Order: sequence, then structure tokens, then C-alpha cells
Amino acid sequence: MAETTMMPEEIELEMAKIQRLREVLVRRESELRFMMDDIQLCKDIMDLKQELQNLVAIPEKEKTKPQKQREDELIQKIHKLVQKRDFLVDDAEVERLREQEEDKEMADFLRIKLKPLDKVTKSSVSSRAEKKAEPPPSKPTVAKTGLALIKDCCGATQCNIM
Repeated sequence: MAETTMMPEEIELEMAKIQRLREVLVRRESELRFMMDDIQLCKDIMDLKQELQNLVAIPEKEKTKPQKQREDELIQKIHKLVQKRDFLVDDAEVERLREQEEDKEMADFLRIKLKPLDKVTKSSVSSRAEKKAEPPPSKPTVAKTGLALIKDCCGATQCNIM
């Protein structure tokens, strides 16, 4: 079993740290899912655009009726995929703003919660020198938000949608 000499306040602090880490991991998973979806959409759009360019290269008077229909289909598919990607980017921005609000609320909560704990841990540290209470990080250590990652992705895949 874990150390049984921990005070209830220290246990609560440890639980808050673990919960915060879990939130950071869930957010990172969400960002990675956004990135995967964006990469796939960019790839699909680029493939369709390549096919469309091949059809557009054919002189208009030499095109068959099926080629003209395919050209129209490709334009419609590209349009739908671009709309889908726009929605994805908008969704990522909404998620980023929600996470910022959650971070602010968590920081406020921890500031209030840790003030009384500082007094308890200072007295327990003087009695047990090996114990140290570290406040949980107030922000996740993920370097970029989902939106920034998505925008970077498009530059990396040479997607010229944006």
C-alpha cells in the first residue's frame, strides 16, 4: 500500500495532480484526433484536385460528356471536403477556448484549495523533512493548441486550401 503517513490534505493534493494529468492527456488525445482528421481531409482534397487538374488540362472541345460530368463531381466533392475541414477548424477553436476557460477555473480552484494546504504542508515538512508538496501544474505542457497544429499541418502537407 502507499505511504500511510500522508495527511488527508496531501492525498487531496495528489488526487488533484493526477486528475490534472488525466485532463492534459485527454486534451492531447483530442488534438491528435483533430490532426489525423485534418491530414486525411487535406490528402483527400489534394487527390481530388490532382484529378481535376488532369481533366481541366484537356481542351474543352475534346472533352467527352462523362469527363465533363466527372469534372463537376470533383468540384462538388472538393467543395464538401473544404466545408468539412472548415467545420473541423472551427470546432478546434471552440475547443481551445473551452479549455482556456477550464484552465482558468482550475487555477482559481487550486489557488483557493492550496492556500490552507500551504500552512499544513509547512508544518508537516518541518516534522518530516522528506515530504514536499508541489502544486499541480496550472496549464498543460502541450506546446500547441489543436488549431495551431491543424494550421501547421496544412503547411506541411502543402495543402493550399486556407
